[in-house]
Amino acid sequence: MQITKCLHTAVLVSELETAEHFYGKILGLPKVERSLNFPGVWYQLGEFQIHLIVNPNATRELVNSQKWGRNPHIAFGVSNLDEAKKRLQAYGQSFQLSASGRAALFTQDPDANVVEISQI
Repeated sequence: MQITKCLHTAVLVSELETAEHFYGKILGLPKVERSLNFPGVWYQLGEFQIHLIVNPNATRELVNSQKWGRNPHIAFGVSNLDEAKKRLQAYGQSFQLSASGRAALFTQDPDANVVEISQI
């Protein structure tokens, strides 16, 4: 077997409306149509998709609450990290800068799923 690319990742969320606000409004991910018979939302990033799947019991406990980047997370690339910081601040979204000193930060969705945003 030779894996040639990553197609999507699924993120469990407890409440679709608040998750949509975070991923669609705050992060600005473009939503795509889906025709499945369970609650969720899909977002498209190039050839890659993020699948938000509703699980009312979804909870995430941080393994390392001091350094969010040392927890399971999904990473997104941006061309300007300062713009990303300003957008997160405008929405009152907390974040931590990367402890390594590189141009990256970590934030959390409403279910405490960690999201990395790195300047590429």
